[in-house]
This record gives sequence, structure tokens and C-alpha cells, in this order.
Amino acid sequence: MIHPKTELKFISDEVGYGVVATEFIPAGTITWVLDKFDREFTPIEVQKMDPFYKNIIDVYSFRNNKGNFILCWDIGRFVNHSFNSNCLTTAYDFEIAVRDIHPGEQVTDDYGYLNISEPFKGIDEGTERKIVYPNDLVTYHKEWDAKISNVFGNIINLEQPIGVLIEDKLWHKIESVINGKEPMDSILSNHYSG
Repeated sequence: MIHPKTELKFISDEVGYGVVATEFIPAGTITWVLDKFDREFTPIEVQKMDPFYKNIIDVYSFRNNKGNFILCWDIGRFVNHSFNSNCLTTAYDFEIAVRDIHPGEQVTDDYGYLNISEPFKGIDEGTERKIVYPNDLVTYHKEWDAKISNVFGNIINLEQPIGVLIEDKLWHKIESVINGKEPMDSILSNHYSG
């Protein structure tokens, strides 16, 4: 489930639609949580689908560390890629704002951690990276871990509207990480090598 202070909006002819913040979302806010309405499909299930449905999976899903395809049920599936994304996934089945997101700004992910199967050229944002590769998670996980770590401590100090979707056991783990009782798990744990 995507953060409730967002909406689907037409961005441009080149980009199409995207998810935009309707209110200020501070760094450290949980912006998306894998929930019980999100659908998980095995590769065999996807192979058996009609081409129409396969295309939807190709465009709107990501692969988890088991190689299964995750299709978000809400507008979260419209979050666009950015080489300088304002959100990153974590090892805990939720994404976090790694910097402040202002009203009207797109909520973005780096598709490099979504276990894509083929490289694709992103929109030129003036960054060194121009292409998203299937092995980007292996290449950039330390950089992404550092960005997550910088804001992870904010989680317990901020209003978390979709925090109710996180089970108590995981909240205890988050608190243990924040309090220095255990290390933060790396985003690399999301890697599917298949």
C-alpha cells in the first residue's frame, strides 16, 4: 500500500502517469508497505497467462528475492524510476523516504533494486548512471544502505499512516536496529540472482 498523502497524476508524454505527494512527506516516512492485497505470482503462473496479462506483469510488477512477481493493487504500481530517487526499499518489505518529499513532487524509486531481467535506459537526469541494469542491486547496495541508514532512525519519531500494516514483530526489530541492538539488514537481501 502506498502512502495515503499521494495521488496518481499525469506527468508528461514521455513519462506517462506517476505518483505525486499531496502533502509534505518527511525523510524517514514509510512510503509503501507490502500488504495482503498485493498479489504474488510465481514464474510458472506468469508463463501460463494470456499475453494481455503478461504485459501487465511486465510493466507493473517487480520481482522479490524468491523470483516471484509482485503486483501492487493500488497506485503504488505507478511509482516511476529515478536515478536520484526520493524513496528506497528496505530489507523489511517496506519503502522509506530517503529525503523530504514536497507537495507536487513525484514519489520515485530506483528500479535498479527491483530485480529487472533486462537493462533499460532511464530518462536523463544529469546523473552518472543512464541505464538500469539487472545487477544494480549488487553494484549499489552499499550506497543505498547508507541512504536508508541515514533516515532509518526517523521511523519511530514520525507519523506513519501505513505503519499499521507492519506486524509487531517487525516493529520490535526496527526499534532494535534504531537503538543499536542489532545491525540494519542490507537492501541486498532483496536480490534475486535467478
